[in-house]
Parts: sequence; C-alpha cells; structure tokens
Amino acid sequence: MSTTTPTARIFSSDNTAGASPEIVEAVTRAASGQALPYGADDGTAAVRRRMSEIFERDVDVLLVSTGSAANALSLAALTPPWGSVLCHRDSHINNDECGAPEFYTAGAKLVPLGGDDAKIDPAELRAAARHKAGDVHGVEPSVVSVTQATETGAVYTLDELRTLGSISEEAGLRLHMDGARFAGAVASLGRTPAELTWRAGVDLLSFGATKNGTMTADAIVVFDRTRTAELAFRAKRAGQLTSKMRFQAAQLDAYLSGDLWLRNAAHANAMAARLLEGLKAIPGVVPLGAADANILFCHLPQQVIEGLLADGYVFYHDRWAPGVVRFVTSFATTPQDVDDLVRAVGRHAA
Repeated sequence: MSTTTPTARIFSSDNTAGASPEIVEAVTRAASGQALPYGADDGTAAVRRRMSEIFERDVDVLLVSTGSAANALSLAALTPPWGSVLCHRDSHINNDECGAPEFYTAGAKLVPLGGDDAKIDPAELRAAARHKAGDVHGVEPSVVSVTQATETGAVYTLDELRTLGSISEEAGLRLHMDGARFAGAVASLGRTPAELTWRAGVDLLSFGATKNGTMTADAIVVFDRTRTAELAFRAKRAGQLTSKMRFQAAQLDAYLSGDLWLRNAAHANAMAARLLEGLKAIPGVVPLGAADANILFCHLPQQVIEGLLADGYVFYHDRWAPGVVRFVTSFATTPQDVDDLVRAVGRHAA
C-alpha cells in the first residue's frame, strides 16, 4: 500500500523532491570500477577544482551528508567552547538542528538577533558583537552566521552582506554562511558566488545541494584555509568522512557541471514567483514578507486551509501564527503544479 502523496500536491519543502536525472546517472557511473576511499578519489579532487573555478580562488572542500553537519562542523571550527554564535532568531541553526551547533562546539552559545525577513539587523549585530567582549563572566562573541537565502525566502543583497561582513571584521568575528539554498540566492541576485561569499567576508560556507537536486551530498567550502586541517579531523570524528566518498563527489560534480545547480535554482525561484502572482489575484490571500527565492509565506482564510488539506495538499500551516502558511517550490515543481494549486485556493476562497 502506497503512503506517498502525489508530487504535484506537495509544497511543504524542497526536501520532498527527488534527484536530477544527471545526478542519478553520475551515481550509476560511479558504481562501476574501483576508486580510492575517504576522499582520495579523482572525483573528489574534481569537485575541489570546480568549486575553485566557481568561487574564483583556491578553496578547500569537505563533502558531508547533511546541511546540519556542514553548519555544526563549520561553527565548531570557528568558535571556542566559551564563544558565542550571533545568528538570526529564525535561523535554522537556532530552531531546527536539535542543538547540533552547541554539541559540536562543545558548548558555545547561540545568541539570536532580530531583523526583518529573517535577516540580521546591522544595529543589533553591532551591539551584540561588543556585548561582554573580553569579560570572562560572559561568552565571548566569536562568529556571525547568516542564512542565504533566509528561512522566509528572502535573500541578503550584496550591500547587506558587505555591511554585516564589515561589522564582523571590525569586531574581530568570523563569518559563516548557511547556504542551504545558496544556489537560489545566486540565481535570484544575479551576482557571482565569489561576490556573495569570500569577497563579502565569509570564511566558511555550508554549500547546500540536497534541496536542489542531489541525493545525499552537501559540502563545506573553506575560504579561510587555515581551518581546513581542523575541519578534516572534526569531520572524521563526527562520522562525516565517508569511505566511498566517490558517490557524494559524483553527485556534486554533476550538480556543478553545466550550471545545473543554477538552472535548478532558477526554476524553483520562477515557480515561487508564478505562485505568488497567482495568489495575489485571489481575494482574502495576503502574501507575507519577501519571496526572493523558492519560499512563499502568506495568510489564508481558515476555510481555504481546510479545503486544501482535504484535497490532499501538503504544506506547513499554523506553525507561525493562525492562518499563516508556507509554500515551497523546487526544481521538480512544474507550472501545472503551481497553476493547479492557485485554482484550488481560488475555489476554496470563493
């Protein structure tokens, strides 16, 4: 008996999408023959070269199986146990990682900050960066973590990133980027990956891919290469040094080839924009916040929510406030999927 929901009606997360055919084919090819283990294979080296080309400088790359691992290991390499991580209160590391950042940093404290659209407010960051700095009675401000794109579907502009990077540098703090949807931000802004990361002051990037077409492969992109050796030991200790890493490498190599990662992200963004335009025309539907990438929040009348659920649609609702729902599109979402959802909302709103 099937327990799945028709793909066309799932808008809860981009994690529900499968994998791009190019990536499936790459994994199949990697399954034949033999290759050296633990990242010594040619494919892993190829991914490092591709990343260096994409980011316009030599970088180190650690392949991991989850975004949570990428975030927690990155923060652990940037933060002492007595340090603090300054992040937005709505960030994934603050709300959705089961204490992994605190665990892997051996006790560093997350300090949540405010700001519209889940973006860190510069004034709050400037104050927090100096709060109890050097005071042994409090945690030491150590690292800033920004999410690009944010949990609400907004993206930091280049100027916004530069501002936060400048504040971090002035305060002697390291800068980490949770890029679970980094491809979506690049596609949305039309800026280069280099501009949106190390040129804005980012030291480590959690490079997300599983939400955008891979199966089990994310990465840590290391711009501050003095952190590479420590990250390698931490990855092994955390069980993230995969013996047959060629399978993760195959996924990421295919993901980066021919700009598949950007094409997938641009499509997901376009589907969210299409959904927004359709919903705006329906009385009683109120879009909320920015929708720069592939996440859309809106307020729906209760009868519409109940009607969509009865139709078999899957989406998050009432987690934030009564009537507030979140729709997420993906590289696998089709225009027909979006148009069907818009028609269903309109039908139940009538």
